[in-house]
Amino acid sequence: MDLKKALVDPAAVFTTPDEVVTAGELSTDDRIRILRRWEYDARELTVADDENMPGDSTPLLDQVLAALNRLGYSPDPDQEPPTKQGGV
Repeated sequence: MDLKKALVDPAAVFTTPDEVVTAGELSTDDRIRILRRWEYDARELTVADDENMPGDSTPLLDQVLAALNRLGYSPDPDQEPPTKQGGV
């Protein structure tokens, strides 16, 4: 598994966010970093959808957030940027 590639483009390495959660060769921190990147990508698609560009990232975003939740990740609102995309 190529960690650098997964951190840049999670969908190129994993089929679903659940695969990240169950990837035994990754630390919990690496799983969270990968899922946070995937969350950012899904939020980017949501912003595009809000601007009437085609695509629906809602199911993907829900899957990513559920995977992050299973890993015990909870965002710190004081550390998150005030954008629709959130931060990575």
